[in-house]
Amino acid sequence: MTDVPIILSEKFSKNDGIKFSFSTRKGGVSPELYGMNLSFNVGDERLNVLKNREIFFGILHIGLDELAIPRQVQGGLVRRVYVQGGYDACDGLITNSYGVFLTVSVADCLPVFLYDPVKKAIGVVHAGWRGSEMKIVSRAVALMKEEFETSPSDLIAYVGPAAGVCCYEVGEDVAGKFDNEFVIRTYSRKPHLDMKLFTKGQLIKSGVKEANIEISDYCTICRADLFHSYRRDCENSGRMMGVIGLVR
Repeated sequence: MTDVPIILSEKFSKNDGIKFSFSTRKGGVSPELYGMNLSFNVGDERLNVLKNREIFFGILHIGLDELAIPRQVQGGLVRRVYVQGGYDACDGLITNSYGVFLTVSVADCLPVFLYDPVKKAIGVVHAGWRGSEMKIVSRAVALMKEEFETSPSDLIAYVGPAAGVCCYEVGEDVAGKFDNEFVIRTYSRKPHLDMKLFTKGQLIKSGVKEANIEISDYCTICRADLFHSYRRDCENSGRMMGVIGLVR
């Protein structure tokens, strides 16, 4: 199954201490539009989802029993975890445990991955506009500093495929929650949010070096050939997953 398309991080690929990958909509056994859907919560058949997960995580030689999975609620809570399993009502996880692979499920919201190569610790964040308003990415960095004595300047950050400013249209009520530098009004009558730029700013304000931040150019809404998008496909949208874990 090595022909299954996956997304990698250039910066993470230069580090031997982690495994990382991000799925696409391609290569799964589910019927279209689901394809490579990795979520049990979108109406897809459970056996299809299990097979899709076996395919995707099998590429990295990660067992399904090694995953730590946040049950995302579009909030601002980040939890430290020590073992595999499901974690209720949170949108971020951090750990310094080996063999615990942190995951995030998305279909337009920003997946953010953090790696401290000095203290050997990792984090993952699901950042929708609500979580971003609550500065969930900054909370994750702060919690890694508190729990692992991470120096933010050591962190390497990857912001994965997500809704781009080109397509992420919002109402004035949402746009008003963000500074004008992140609100673009030239695409259409409704404002567009640049959540990738906002997230980059949060990382830099938290002490992460700009040179250590990698942001995917992919827009999940634009690239119907490659990514699931709830904004585009609504109830017919599957979900991608990203995974990061410490390895010796």
